Amino acid sequence: MAIEVFNRYENKYLLDDQAFYAFYNRLLAYMEPDEYNKQHGFYSISNIYFDTPHDTLIRTSIAKPKYKEKLRLRAYGVPKHDAKVYLELKKKVFGLVNKRRTAIHLQEAYDYVSKGIQPATQDFMNKQVKQEIDYFLQRYDLEPKVYLAYERKALFCKGNRDLRITFDTNIRSRRYDLRLELGDHGEPLLEQGRWLMEVKAENTIPMWLVRLLSEHHMFRTSFSKYGNEYKKMMRSHNHNQQTVRESIKYA
Repeated sequence: MAIEVFNRYENKYLLDDQAFYAFYNRLLAYMEPDEYNKQHGFYSISNIYFDTPHDTLIRTSIAKPKYKEKLRLRAYGVPKHDAKVYLELKKKVFGLVNKRRTAIHLQEAYDYVSKGIQPATQDFMNKQVKQEIDYFLQRYDLEPKVYLAYERKALFCKGNRDLRITFDTNIRSRRYDLRLELGDHGEPLLEQGRWLMEVKAENTIPMWLVRLLSEHHMFRTSFSKYGNEYKKMMRSHNHNQQTVRESIKYA
């Protein structure tokens, strides 16, 4: 069963292909691929992020407050119309990430978030998390805003499942076809050959990992997939507006 509630610290790093392969191979002395990656090179994750009509959640997040929150719908691969997916409420308080999620049928998730239609109670649903999402939806008028997908490799520490490291590549997004079942196409968010590494730990990271990060000259960065997509979208929007103004000026 997938973990539905946890707290952890997350540190992010951007790598090129050379840095990824060198670091990944060193990690295998201490860590092992998760169950799916033992049989497959990657697994695909697709998400729909929800926000207000005025982008309140992501604009607040970009301002780097002490507390921020977001709601997303997640599937592994491209789900069927009647598939079971995950509705996730993610909060960050003073650097500590709290993620809570519940399984839910895909169409019910759309109706629940966008129309306020309560899903049928199922044994596989986390009722406590559902109540927290109810409260979240009462506070915000939400609509689907952006689709984000990527391929992932995930490692767990041998003998310590509290430490997890993930590598995401081929991160892509779109602001059309905002349904998970419509395919995993989208525009690249990073240039080809780039990886986002996330070190996820409930407590402090072990000394062997500190040494490896230092040896490979790894430096933490601030990188939000949704945040960077929003900034990219706004740059394109502002550029288009400037082009229109200039065309009118010289007409």
